[in-house]
This record gives sequence, structure tokens and C-alpha cells, in this order.
Amino acid sequence: MTTFLFLVGYALFFLSVLALLFFLKNRSRQDRTPFPENTRLLRGPGESLRRKMLQLDDKITDSLLVGVLVPAFALGVIIFIASQCEGWIQLVLAGLGVVAFIVLIIAMARRSLAIIERRSNTNLGYFGERIVAEHLEPLKAAGHKVLHDVPVGDPPAGSTTPPFNLDHVVVGPAGIFAIETKTRRKGRARVGFMAHEIIYDGRALSYPWGEDRYGLDQALRQAEWLCTHLERQLGRTVPVYPLLVFPGWMIIRKAAGAVNVLNPRELPAAIMPSGSLTPALDSATIDLIARQLEARCRDVEL
Repeated sequence: MTTFLFLVGYALFFLSVLALLFFLKNRSRQDRTPFPENTRLLRGPGESLRRKMLQLDDKITDSLLVGVLVPAFALGVIIFIASQCEGWIQLVLAGLGVVAFIVLIIAMARRSLAIIERRSNTNLGYFGERIVAEHLEPLKAAGHKVLHDVPVGDPPAGSTTPPFNLDHVVVGPAGIFAIETKTRRKGRARVGFMAHEIIYDGRALSYPWGEDRYGLDQALRQAEWLCTHLERQLGRTVPVYPLLVFPGWMIIRKAAGAVNVLNPRELPAAIMPSGSLTPALDSATIDLIARQLEARCRDVEL
């Protein structure tokens, strides 16, 4: 019994020291950065998701540490109490200690697995936004301004609505395009549906497994917010078009709707003005709008 308690105590001490050293090492690295404290970079594609993944990484580390420390500590305490007793009481307490240890291990493991799954889903969304960003890159050569993960929202005072972000914004001669990216995993297809296709009838989206309006209302709402915001800033109305993009899916459009639903490969053709159409925005207005949005995006710190 003494040997067991010694091992439990040693494990707790070792893990505590390890956690402290990890924290101090990270802090010392931050203190030795070569950049000025006010250095701010523009957001890249999926910046909000990148930050969320960093937070989830910390949660995973904390969850694993707690998952080791708490069950071991609980078991050690109960067994220590049991060692002070005799007879059947000692056996009962020892049994309770083992049961508590197993229950806590299962609970902590489930918590850690849930966080790991959230991290995996977030990484999938981040990868999808990177794919969309690559298909937007050629637009820059044609005079378009492309911004990613634009923080917007500005909810009214007292509102419980959290701030949100626009995954991508393209400002060009044809107008402004607010792009919402949705990266969805494929599932089992119903009879008569293809596993890689999304059907859009102008009102709802039909997936291989069912129908919903996932992303449509959000894309429209965010485009309307951006239109209102820019109207206040510029003193005039500028066209803002909502686009909903599904990386990895083929989009079958059966009718036009308020939101244009696309595969990333279709973005350049949907955004570029065709033929001899009169541009909706001149170069000076494009630069002015881009500067307004860039001011919101320059907040990336080390």
C-alpha cells in the first residue's frame, strides 16, 4: 500500500511539474519575439477557424492532463482512507476507489474525444476555406480585391447575438461578393440521389440524405449586413451579392434564387464581369471599399 501511494504521489508531482515547465517555456518564447508589439497582419483564409483550433488544442492538452490527474488523485485519496480502516470497510472503500477511478477515466475519455471531434470538424472547415481562397486568387490579377475572414457584425448594445465573420469578400468591377463557405462531409445517398451532388431549386438545398436551407439564410443575412454597413460608410448603395460555396461538391442548379450556390471552381466565372457590361464600381471605389474592409482584417497577432 505504501509503495502504491508513493507511485501515485510521484505521478501527480511529475505531471504538475511538466505542466508548469510547458507553460513557462511557451511564455518565454513569446517574450523573445523579434517583431514590434503593435505588429498586425491581415487575416488569411479561415483565420477564425485557425484560432478556434488553437483553443481546442489547448483544451485537448488540458483535458488529457486532467484525465490523468483527477482519476489518479481520487483513487489515491480513497485508497489512503481505506488504508486507515480495517476489515470489510477497507475492502468496500478499496472497491469504491476502483469504481470511481474507472468511472472518472471513462468520463474524461469521452470529454477528450468530444473535443478531438470538434477539432477535426473545425480543421475540415478550415481546409474548405483554404480551397475557396485558392480559387479566388486568380481574380487579383484582374483588378479584384480579395479579403478573407472579415470580422463584421457589430450587434446592437444589449444584444446576445455574437459577432460573426464573412469567410471571403471580393470587391471588383461587377460589385461586391460576400462568400459563405460550407464544408460538409458526404453521407449515404438516398435512392435516386448521387453521393457527390447538391441540388438547388432556388429555395432549398437537396443533399443525398435530405433537404434543408443550411447556409442559405446565413449567406443572405451577411450580404445584407455588408450592404447596409457600406452604405453608411460611403453614403450610397453598392451592390452586394451573396454566394454560398460547397467545396468538394457538384452543384446542380435547377432554378435561380436570392443566393447563388456554387462549387469553388465556378467562382471566377460568377464574379468576373462578362462581355461589355458597364462596371458597377470604378477603381477608386474598389480601393476605398477594400481599405474599409482591410482595416477590420488587420488584427492578426503573434
